[in-house]
Amino acid sequence: MAALVIAEHDHASIKGATLNTVTAALQCGGDVHVLVAGHNAAGAAAAAAQIAGVSKVLHADAEGFAHGLAENLAAQVLALAPAYSHLLFPATAAGKNVAPRVAALLDVGQISEASKVISADTFERPIYAGNAIATVQSGDAIKVITVRTTGFDAAAAAGGVAAVESLAALADSGSSAFLGSEIARNDRPELTAAKIIVSGGRAMGSSEKFNDVLTPLADKLGAALGASRAAVDAGYAPNDWQVGQTGKIVAPALYIACGISGAIQHLAGMKDSKVIVAINKDAEAPIFSVADYGLEADLFTAVPELVAAL
Repeated sequence: MAALVIAEHDHASIKGATLNTVTAALQCGGDVHVLVAGHNAAGAAAAAAQIAGVSKVLHADAEGFAHGLAENLAAQVLALAPAYSHLLFPATAAGKNVAPRVAALLDVGQISEASKVISADTFERPIYAGNAIATVQSGDAIKVITVRTTGFDAAAAAGGVAAVESLAALADSGSSAFLGSEIARNDRPELTAAKIIVSGGRAMGSSEKFNDVLTPLADKLGAALGASRAAVDAGYAPNDWQVGQTGKIVAPALYIACGISGAIQHLAGMKDSKVIVAINKDAEAPIFSVADYGLEADLFTAVPELVAAL
């Protein structure tokens, strides 16, 4: 029995979500192999070989993998699937784009957002916005799993000595083509990988106040900026800052929520944070129920005072 982790990478290095997925794979039992499918991705394959616990890296290199097209990656995974009992993907936008295709073509049920491995065939996953935990057992010969990365510690990125095996990459399926992308440039840490996050809600009032009040705090702490869905819908922050059930799932060491009431959809995305600090002038705000530290105050006064104290 062996598990295959489908790596998320930028062709030069491995993304953090892959490390958490490796930890989940190790808990399934058996050897753990990592698939790095990319274009000129020898650097990513070498980085994957250093991950602690990985026994083999499969490196498929072709131009068809340059932009992570789901059709091409799914075909490559399917070609390898018969040799594995578990196929694990990070539950990121990329992973959730490929995993259902693989599960459907294998005619097996997908286990989505696994947050705990109980045994090789039994897993826990959150349902109802994280308000309940379902225990799921699969009888499928090949288990296709997306891993909620916040539920698992990251495997050590160094110390491994896995062999790298080059594969004959499958030809481009021709069913989709990459036309272009518009990527927002951000000097801050990536939201899902950040150790500290400063988030704002609807109470910020405008994009100008959002930036004027929260940016100095994030600068002081070296933090990523996040936002509630209400703040994003109001145009105060860009979509890729949204934290929540319909945004990004995060679990930083420190999460500072400013002017966020704490709707279920937002709590589902951040309640696994190690330390939660809430600043809100409404003493009845639901965010205080999950906060480790709560400050009942006007954020437009409290946040500048906090910045000054830092």
